[in-house]
Amino acid sequence: MNTRVRKKLIQVARGRANLMTFQNLIYEAELGLNLENSYEKSMLTEVIDEISESEYKNGRPLLSSLVQTKGQKNQGDSFFRLCERLGLGNWKELKRDSKFIEEQREACRNFWKNKVNYSSFL
Repeated sequence: MNTRVRKKLIQVARGRANLMTFQNLIYEAELGLNLENSYEKSMLTEVIDEISESEYKNGRPLLSSLVQTKGQKNQGDSFFRLCERLGLGNWKELKRDSKFIEEQREACRNFWKNKVNYSSFL
């Protein structure tokens, strides 16, 4: 698992912005990936998915809920497909449910702003 990306997403959850674009994540985590290259974009998706799968298996909220495509309010299909793989529901229905993504983001923020969680699971 990419701990640098995980730590950056935890910082986002604890910060004021509360969301980060894929491009900013690449820049701030110093990944050196190019989103215009489909292979590199899929590599980033795999890194983010792996982090969220691990978090979910350990009873923590999905950090990937905090990463969005620039200019969009909602997540891309890959996030919702990940949620379906984790057993959270049909990805198309989850994507249509505007409350679902906000609940995921809020759970993530609340969990990581808790000092005990932050010191225990960072």
